[in-house]
Amino acid sequence: MNLDYIFETFVLALHGVPITLLIAGVSIIFSIIPAILLALGRIHKIKGVTTFSIVYLAFIRATPPILLILFFYSLLPSLLNRLLSAINSSFNIFNLSPIYYAFIIFSFLTTGSLSEIFRSALSTVSKQQLEAGQSVGLTTFQTYRRIIFPQALISALPNLSNLTINLVKGTSLVFVMTIKDITAIAKVQAAHGYQYFESYFVIFVIYLLLCGGLQGAFYLLNRQLNFRTIRKEQQHVKSQKYPQALLSTGNSQQR
Repeated sequence: MNLDYIFETFVLALHGVPITLLIAGVSIIFSIIPAILLALGRIHKIKGVTTFSIVYLAFIRATPPILLILFFYSLLPSLLNRLLSAINSSFNIFNLSPIYYAFIIFSFLTTGSLSEIFRSALSTVSKQQLEAGQSVGLTTFQTYRRIIFPQALISALPNLSNLTINLVKGTSLVFVMTIKDITAIAKVQAAHGYQYFESYFVIFVIYLLLCGGLQGAFYLLNRQLNFRTIRKEQQHVKSQKYPQALLSTGNSQQR
């Protein structure tokens, strides 16, 4: 094993980390709103949304990610180019950066899993809290934003952690789209030096460190949110006990 080659490849492959994190981050951001809408549609049993969500999830689970990449990146641009030519458009779709296709593909893949995470997390919050919020004058949107979503977020964090880590690992497929991520840089380096084992070892180490760091960050975030929740509950209990103590003291003085 050539340690100098491993170190050189490791340093070069680190330049692909920002691209990997960018694709994962943008995909999650683009997926949040449609995932919430799908989750709420299933919770409130909106017929059209529920049917679409079930079919969409079945399609996502049955389709290999590499197949979607080949379709969106290789086949779809050709079809769109023919359509643009038919309407005499001067826009050349082949000039579009491959990273935009990556955003679309991984957002499409992430939305389904994220909607299931949101649905299971929202289901852990009692329906009575929605009724309680509406009874004090809050709208449905305000109740979800101020009361239900903050509680559901804590329940969703472990699954969000798994989703993010799996998404980061899944972005290693973007080398097929000629995007210079961690895997692509290491494979190019391997082709120059014909030392594939060392290059794949570098890929393994970088993803191990990257996913380990993300897991640690989610653990700290989950711990912090749980600590704040417990602290608020303790303050709420104290605020309830304090007036009762004053009331009992006043009654004893009257006697």
